[in-house]
Amino acid sequence: MADARAADIAAIEAAVVSLRRIHRRRALAARLAARRGEWPVRHGQLPDAVVELLAAIESAAARGETLTVSEAAAVLGVDQPRSSRLTAQALAAGLLRREADQHDGRRSLLALTPEGHDVLLRIRDVRRRVVAEAIADWSESDRATLARLLTRFLGDVNPG
Repeated sequence: MADARAADIAAIEAAVVSLRRIHRRRALAARLAARRGEWPVRHGQLPDAVVELLAAIESAAARGETLTVSEAAAVLGVDQPRSSRLTAQALAAGLLRREADQHDGRRSLLALTPEGHDVLLRIRDVRRRVVAEAIADWSESDRATLARLLTRFLGDVNPG
């Protein structure tokens, strides 16, 4: 029994490492790049990190929170100058706007524009189609099991 448990843990660890490599090599991004016709044309050249910034701002807003450039840096795990550059790119592309903090006039809060929301929706749609293609031959039970267990695993690994 212990050998089976150890083998399962090793297989999960190897899969997690493979997912990280795929992410780092931007394999999904490469597949998405092949679909540039489906991508918001004007935003096809934006770095993935800008999309991550938009998603972080959207996630904070869903929790009733707002982010500053510095807070976004912490969420993204980048330094403040990098966060400033990403924010500037998103602002220039019309995907973000700055809002005055009503409680502290020195702070500038970041908010998605309607176009920023639209870009995130369209990007998610393309990503979901890539995932759907990858699991197209899977049974309904296998798809449901992966969704349930992967979500559970990620919640246990990263409970915050």
